[in-house]
Amino acid sequence: MTNSTDRRVAANLSLTLDGRYNGPGGPSDFAAFAPYVTSEVARNHMNRIWENATTALLGRLNAEGFMGYWPSVAEDENANPCDRGYAKWLVDTEEVVFSATLTEAPWARTRVVNAPADVVADLKATGEGDILVNSSASIIKPLLSADLLDRLYLMIFPEIAGGGQRLFDDGLPASEWTLCVTPCLLGGAALDDRGDCFLDNVHCG
Repeated sequence: MTNSTDRRVAANLSLTLDGRYNGPGGPSDFAAFAPYVTSEVARNHMNRIWENATTALLGRLNAEGFMGYWPSVAEDENANPCDRGYAKWLVDTEEVVFSATLTEAPWARTRVVNAPADVVADLKATGEGDILVNSSASIIKPLLSADLLDRLYLMIFPEIAGGGQRLFDDGLPASEWTLCVTPCLLGGAALDDRGDCFLDNVHCG
């Protein structure tokens, strides 16, 4: 690993029981996730994740969806407080979008780059605060391959998608992780009072 400051690289992703982050209909198929993502547990979980982060990393598709939706939530006084808090953070924080097709950043405080492992290694070496990958498997996978991901925040939903893309593909290098909080499931399954589940990479010490 590259020598770095104390900046932690964390990633958030929701998965089904069969390890999918989308359904058999393709990248926009989130039918298995819809009943759970707006629950209070999920909202509180997300708020705890971003509170220490000063840089947000997004893939192009997520960036286009997020920045088309969350700025209006940040301005909506009637929005759910957790949603509005996350929206304000996303709008105001430094954003790095990974894309091979965008040539310029269409949003304020945003820069467009490629090569996730190289860019994240540079980010870890400077600045302060957590670096948070926002539900973008296209970034998480190369960071796992390069051993640059320090923490994985996972929300495991009690659904079997039966198809779709998996986070943990064959071919990833072996690595050891520590389960820091009892795994949480939503929708009638076991759930601790915080609703948090995260794994720390043992390379963090």
